[in-house]
Amino acid sequence: MEKVYVNNLSNYIDKEIVFSGFVDVVRDKKWVQFIILRDSTGKVQVTVEKSDEGNASMVDLVSSLTHDSVIKVIGKVVNNEAVKLGGIEILPSNIEIISKAEELPFDYNNLDGVNIDTRLDYRWLDIRNEKNMLVRQIESCLTEGMRKYLYENNFTEIHSPKLIGAASESGSEVFEVKYFDRKAYLAQSPQFYKQMAIAAGLDKVFEVGPVYRAENSNTNRHATEFTGFDLEFAHIDSYEDVMSLEEDLLIAGLTLVKERYGEKIKEVFNTEVIVPTKPFPRIDLKDLYKELHELYNYEIPETDIGDTNAETEKLVYKLAQEKYNSEFMFITGYAATKRPFYHMRNEKGELQGYDLIWRGTEITSGAQREHRYEELLKNANEKGLGEDVKFYLQFFKYGCPAHGGFGIGLDRLTMLLLGLSTIKETEFIFRGPNRLEP
Repeated sequence: MEKVYVNNLSNYIDKEIVFSGFVDVVRDKKWVQFIILRDSTGKVQVTVEKSDEGNASMVDLVSSLTHDSVIKVIGKVVNNEAVKLGGIEILPSNIEIISKAEELPFDYNNLDGVNIDTRLDYRWLDIRNEKNMLVRQIESCLTEGMRKYLYENNFTEIHSPKLIGAASESGSEVFEVKYFDRKAYLAQSPQFYKQMAIAAGLDKVFEVGPVYRAENSNTNRHATEFTGFDLEFAHIDSYEDVMSLEEDLLIAGLTLVKERYGEKIKEVFNTEVIVPTKPFPRIDLKDLYKELHELYNYEIPETDIGDTNAETEKLVYKLAQEKYNSEFMFITGYAATKRPFYHMRNEKGELQGYDLIWRGTEITSGAQREHRYEELLKNANEKGLGEDVKFYLQFFKYGCPAHGGFGIGLDRLTMLLLGLSTIKETEFIFRGPNRLEP
């Protein structure tokens, strides 16, 4: 028989089905037994009448069930208005234990007081929590919405290698691995390969895949491995084209999330999914410093001049809300010395890129890329990267269109969307300086 899920049980009224799920609750009454089973889409009641002699073996089996065991039920789906779970129950003709669960190390339905590291040690149990399961489904929906937008706009999805032969941007931030008789590195991003695709003539590309950062950082928003959503597209006139596309992309993703999960997010996470409108407010970095000083008496530390920091980003969110009634703000005018060598600079040496701040946190660094070989070579040499990026520079020797792009960390985006306190809550399996398991 076809496997049936909770969310489509109503299509099988008065029909016999096969249903498999986790045992959520067992209620063993005098005349009847109730099993509440759950799958990834919801919960359903299975009712076993003790008075029916034909149910004797099932009654004994149900009496031995442990919480979170997995069972398979063959039975009839019926309407019953007295059942709180959607007015539907299953009357079984056979129950089989697929996997018997041992006693759980903690109650995942009540995580108050359970240390986050303990939860991560048993992440597969932690995700059984309804809220945590919902996080996974919402991130998937957000990804679906953004992917759909790109497919509809003729982007090609690519899959670039994560093992590379040279330290891509700076050796201090990459993981070195043994590759047979030589060294290799885990890619910091698909940046170089996105641009190779542009040089190949693909015009519009994107990738959703793992990104590795060898940064010994233990903040709430950093991880040593995360899922990046990266794109690049050709024949642009300026980085304004890149900003415009990012606006459309985020609007598409957030619109789908709001349609599918908006009410549930409000109920479970007590936060609103706000779909922004174009254009997002924009501000030059020098003007931002001035505004933050005048409005909030804030001075950027000397070491951060030409850039922003975490405190600045929080104030940017405040400014965006108070002055522009927006959750988003683009910042332009960063110092070229603070950005990668492949970001384009204009004839005045000004960086042609931006950061996007959402809810007090940077979610994107985007730019028009430098597509001229001689300029790229000069910029790379300035940063002392000559040999490390020699393979990359080859992409631009044989003609390459003007192009730009950006990358978004999906796990950070989901954390901000749901108002969660740490990226550990949103990554499927978290990787940080002190965690390599499970």
